[in-house]
Amino acid sequence: MRFDVIASFLVVMLSTAVNSQNIAIHKTKNKISIDGNLSDWETPFLGPFAIHDSGEKAAQNTFVSLSWNDENLYIAYNCIDSKIIGKAQKKDSQIFYTDDLVELFLDPDGDGQNYVEIGVNAFSSNYDLLLKCISPECGGWKTTMDFDIKGLESVSKINPDGYCVEIKIPFSSLKNIKNGNFLKPEIGTKWKGSAFRIDYGNSIEYLALQPYKSLKFGFHQPAELAVFEFVE
Repeated sequence: MRFDVIASFLVVMLSTAVNSQNIAIHKTKNKISIDGNLSDWETPFLGPFAIHDSGEKAAQNTFVSLSWNDENLYIAYNCIDSKIIGKAQKKDSQIFYTDDLVELFLDPDGDGQNYVEIGVNAFSSNYDLLLKCISPECGGWKTTMDFDIKGLESVSKINPDGYCVEIKIPFSSLKNIKNGNFLKPEIGTKWKGSAFRIDYGNSIEYLALQPYKSLKFGFHQPAELAVFEFVE
């Protein structure tokens, strides 16, 4: 689907993204090619993202869509960006400190522990890490970059308006999360999660599909993550 067509749905999608705790992940029967081109994307885009800790309007818009089939979760981002910062970097580089990128958090059992963070910059470089715990109640910050999502695919494509990102996450790879209590989703399954963007431009903005109420821990507010619901 062309983004100019997607734009016609944004008023409805904005209401869905901001006011609903449930974010629908629509099932698809069509093949999605991970190439950074959104022309084959059929499910609705949500957005625009807002400043993560205030809900204020971002300087540049971001939109996201989620889809699934029996084997994979798919995510697509469209980022308006007049000044793209970053470069191609090796796998699991800490690009969140330096590069324009999008991020996704997934917590399949919703307990706020052992959840996944994935980031992809505008040059297709990605990282995946596991957050075992962030709060004092469970021992404070415990993260590991040694965690790898087998079969993870991500491709970014720079265009005249900014960049797009597509990500594929095989469900089979999430079974290996220790104490993650992962079960393969079916229609009606609910996970916790959210989508984010860091925009390094004239000023740095930290953006979220759904802004948080708390200022503690930055993007990492597992108690405030949205509900991802797998639907037909």
